[in-house]
Amino acid sequence: MTATPILSPRMSGIKASPASVLRRRARELRAAGRDIIELSSGNLDFPTPDHVIAAAHAAALRSETRYTDVDGTPELKRAVQAALLRDHRLDYRLDEIVITNGSTQALFNALLATLAPGDEVIVPAPYWAPYLDQVRLAGGTPVVVPCAQNNGFKLRAEDLQAAISPRTRWVVVNNPVNPSGALYSREDLSEIVTVLLRHPDIWVLADGVYEHIVFGGAPAPTLADIEPRLKPRTLTVSGLAKSYAMMGWRIGYAAGPSALISAMIAIQSETTSGASSISQAAAVAALDGAQDVLLARAAILRARRDRFVELVNECAGLSCTPPEGTFYLLAGCAGVIGKRTADGKVIASDRDFATYLLEKADLAVFPGEDLGLSPYVRISFANPSSIIEEAGMRLKRACEALQ
Repeated sequence: MTATPILSPRMSGIKASPASVLRRRARELRAAGRDIIELSSGNLDFPTPDHVIAAAHAAALRSETRYTDVDGTPELKRAVQAALLRDHRLDYRLDEIVITNGSTQALFNALLATLAPGDEVIVPAPYWAPYLDQVRLAGGTPVVVPCAQNNGFKLRAEDLQAAISPRTRWVVVNNPVNPSGALYSREDLSEIVTVLLRHPDIWVLADGVYEHIVFGGAPAPTLADIEPRLKPRTLTVSGLAKSYAMMGWRIGYAAGPSALISAMIAIQSETTSGASSISQAAAVAALDGAQDVLLARAAILRARRDRFVELVNECAGLSCTPPEGTFYLLAGCAGVIGKRTADGKVIASDRDFATYLLEKADLAVFPGEDLGLSPYVRISFANPSSIIEEAGMRLKRACEALQ
């Protein structure tokens, strides 16, 4: 007999991430011989820059293969320190910086270190789905604030104010936003600052993992730079996965008040310990090296974005506007809801539509229901132009086949 584990009550509201379930089904179909075009994942098709790989190789040859300090190597912490000053005019001491196993761990460690049962975290929607479950696992309660398309999918100051309660501990500000690609300008963030200055006990979780994938040139602004009075209660989080196409290297970082960083390090020491030594050496090369690759790749993604927006808007029942950052676009699919597939199934939701596209058109997209926004699907344009053209044709045929 196989024993059934007795799970913690904290697992009652936690399930496998929607992205992992979708990817698993896509893998099954691909293994069965189907030509699945992946439009749902957070992977870029760019290679990690050559000089970054060379730095990792050199570190391995130097036998830099032992455990590092839990909070990261001094070399990488100095590189992060310099990058934050260069990109955001933010000056942090080394004891105010921690290196993590990807930016996801930085977010979770911060929440785990600070939330008590019933504490609330404001999460604008559409959102990156793990925010909610991370809050729940840490004992908190996510408070979702819808951000309408007519405001560019961005949090309005008045909606933030209305969501604040005596239990509010954090507000999440992701810039640019996964999944919408919305970009908060300095003016947008200044309006949020006005609200936060009225509530000195609320902390800011500034997630900037896509900060360099923007189509206006400069990195996406962050709150601690815009308003220095918020810096003592802001955790600035980022990583190298997206900007430098280092998804699998698993290097993230956070900068904030030393007391919070110390607590995050304590949690990390009892869970994963430090990040990979080789990955950290590679990250130093990425941050300290030439940064022209960031603008060059953003220009490529912008061209892909423009073409994919055209293709989506040619599809019956779909519509989208160009995102200002990330490599995702949100396609409104209200026009296909209520239609039927060739075998008579009703498309009743964006999840139904995503399932239909996967099973009948060999396209993997992300349903908006899992991102706090319906009826939409998230589509990645981090694919070569040839794949984007093929995906556009499949999408158009699939929409035309609905009755």
